[in-house]
Amino acid sequence: MLCLFIAVVWCIPSLAELKILDDNELSEVDGVGIGLVLDSFLFSHGTDKPDVNGDQARVFRLTGIKSSDGQDVDITVNHLYIAGAGSNYGEQLTPVNLGRLNNPWGIDVVDGDNIGVPATAILELAAPALMSATEGFDCLSTSAVAGSGQCSSRPATDTWRGERADIGVQMNVAVGNDRSPNLNIHARSAVVDGSYIRLWGDDQRRQMAGQFRLNLYSPEVSINACSQDGSACSSRITMSDFVMELPIGNSLQPAFFDVDGTGNFLLEVDPIAIPAAGTIGESGQRADSDPATSSTARPTDPGFQQTTIFAAEMRGDIVMQGNLLVFPHGNP
Repeated sequence: MLCLFIAVVWCIPSLAELKILDDNELSEVDGVGIGLVLDSFLFSHGTDKPDVNGDQARVFRLTGIKSSDGQDVDITVNHLYIAGAGSNYGEQLTPVNLGRLNNPWGIDVVDGDNIGVPATAILELAAPALMSATEGFDCLSTSAVAGSGQCSSRPATDTWRGERADIGVQMNVAVGNDRSPNLNIHARSAVVDGSYIRLWGDDQRRQMAGQFRLNLYSPEVSINACSQDGSACSSRITMSDFVMELPIGNSLQPAFFDVDGTGNFLLEVDPIAIPAAGTIGESGQRADSDPATSSTARPTDPGFQQTTIFAAEMRGDIVMQGNLLVFPHGNP
């Protein structure tokens, strides 16, 4: 059952310093973004096994992908969850908070001049920002205290659910008629502070361009495989104190998003041209290289584009619950 409850007016006494704004007051707010805080949040969705008639109440599937030899690739997500810490690999789901009033998730329009995209307004969806190490919390420790690191999200305690979620996915991949065992990936007490998606329109290509950054900090990320019926599982690979800071797209090589004529989603990142042999000096420095060829712009013909095409299907009941607080955020 879909049970997302949106609460624009917050009435918990401990948050009484928040001032309720009516429509007229909100209409006068200018130059700031929107802050988002999710309280008691829980998400769970997946794909059910077919019943006797072959029907599935819930489906979560990615299709349209091709393998290197041209075979169809189908990714079926059996279970995806975002829940409170201590979920025992998704078996015991409890709510979690996402964002804080003083450092929420944010939706804003930022000046492209500040991020290398001149004279362009950039739409940004951002996770809580990283903080000064003298104010933030250690990003990995489940017992971190203020002043121990750069993350805003706090770990759970006996009396507070915190802002660090257990995140997990169970899926299997079919390449042609060959379907793999279930692959399970779980991140415990995960933090994504400092992550963002930035989008803008590219007039020359007439496409949506963007930058994406995913930060993931977790005291434990584990991976294992199980048979499709779940009766047998392999040993679990565990990575302790896991840190990933993954950027995709930048001011020189933005990612491009589009939809083709068949309705499939396109993601493209243009590579920088590979210099011809002999154009780069042995030292690797510009002074010893041929400036006429070693600094050529990246090619724009389709042969040099990296393109991913896929479609996503989600249907059936999705469990998503909690309160969403929306408020003006940022500097005018």
